[in-house]
Amino acid sequence: MTVGGSDCSGGAGVQADIKTFSALGVLGTSVLTAVTAQNSHGVQAKREVPVELVEAQFEAILSEKSDKGFAATVDYAKTGMLSSSAVVEAVARGLKGKTKSKRSKIPFVLDPVLRAGSAGSAGSAGSAGLGGSGGGGVLLEDEALETLVSVLLPICEVVTPNVPEACVLSGLEIKNKEDAKEAALEIHKMGAPAVILKGGHLEQETAAGRATDIIYGEEFGFEEMSLSLLKTGKRRVVHGAGCSFSAALAAELAKGRGLRDAARSAKRFVHSAISVGVRVGSFVVLDQTCGLRRDADRYFVLQNVKEAVRRLKNTPNFKNFIPEVGTNIGMAVAGAESESEVAAVDGRLTPTKRDGIRGGVGAGVGAGGVGEGGVEFGVSGHVARLILAGLKHDEEKRSAINIKYSAEIVEACKDLGMRVFTFERAKEPTAAEGKTMNWAVREASREASREASREASREASREAGEEEFSPDVIYDLGAVGKEPMVRIFGRTAVEVAEKVKRLVEKFYQKF
Repeated sequence: MTVGGSDCSGGAGVQADIKTFSALGVLGTSVLTAVTAQNSHGVQAKREVPVELVEAQFEAILSEKSDKGFAATVDYAKTGMLSSSAVVEAVARGLKGKTKSKRSKIPFVLDPVLRAGSAGSAGSAGSAGLGGSGGGGVLLEDEALETLVSVLLPICEVVTPNVPEACVLSGLEIKNKEDAKEAALEIHKMGAPAVILKGGHLEQETAAGRATDIIYGEEFGFEEMSLSLLKTGKRRVVHGAGCSFSAALAAELAKGRGLRDAARSAKRFVHSAISVGVRVGSFVVLDQTCGLRRDADRYFVLQNVKEAVRRLKNTPNFKNFIPEVGTNIGMAVAGAESESEVAAVDGRLTPTKRDGIRGGVGAGVGAGGVGEGGVEFGVSGHVARLILAGLKHDEEKRSAINIKYSAEIVEACKDLGMRVFTFERAKEPTAAEGKTMNWAVREASREASREASREASREASREAGEEEFSPDVIYDLGAVGKEPMVRIFGRTAVEVAEKVKRLVEKFYQKF
């Protein structure tokens, strides 16, 4: 359950919490305490939800019955914007189970939201939004702070202030990690069983390129959580990191994880969500679903490459297009940066003595098709480097294959309307040794851009000259110890396999 304010921009508050709950696989409920009108320019207006309606929301959630007649349970909750003393007291009653339903106490994470619009540091959970503190609008009235400390702090499981919030709660000045630990101890003495002080504002840590949070609990003492500080650009504020962190922490605690493990998982979740955040005005809004999309994309890529291998195997005469070193086909996940993010055949596709193709370790491709396990991530350096080099020039072309070279094959590619370019290995700079594919794709892309400019009108030429055009096919004539090769690119592995199928058909029609 999330108890807090609404952020109409969608980046923080209850909206961020619900997205976080869903991304982490828990069902989220909400008790709305306030409505704000805000964007990257600040909080323009806010209205508190009447106490009676806050109490009614608790009652509606806690009185729910399952289809078997059992009372629905709230395993964990988190609080955010609470606005006034009256709301704080109403929320305390709800979390204690003092409702008409007379339910048991709900364990919860207390996120002591004081202000909105902090220019927090990326990579920490202490950044802007309804979970921040700093230059935006006041979200908790002065007298409500005393109520929060006296009524909510002693009954929470863990409190998650950022540095400015911890300064207010503890009454101490915080400049470094030692100050942060002293403040955490002081807040613990005020009644909080555990404290996570989010360190996005610790100058020494941010100067060193780290976002370091301090955890304190009586059972284990002090621990630190540190991840790299993400750069979001000048005058850009991470929006909703604090909300998302406390929501992720609550979700992981609801699953039964211990505090330290839950906190580390929540920090990694927020770090990842910031790294692919969306720029909205001066905000960087977290993308909480990036992990789900990444996992789904990995599955899609694996299945796509396996299907591509099956289609290649079923293409008559394809075995005659396999070079001596073998063929591999691969595909990268969206935004891939390393070879581990490219799926390919484990081993290579090679012709067998019979009319078939062998592919992958223990994954013969004959009458059946590529065996499970024959396609994996991070198993092919050559095709992965080729794909990664191509992605630098066209992020849509995530797949590639290598096939044997002949002048007739190149001619057939051109007949099919493919953009064909070449490079000369003899011209490869010494400095590029070991990075041949990066250099080759770059050279071919530049030539593609030059040709596009020559073909375009003057006006279009000026526009075309501002970007590179990626080839569909890059070939070379080889060198000493290097077999001549044709490389075909496409958006998916299946698309590449279909290009190869059309190429084989065209080749045998013409030659």
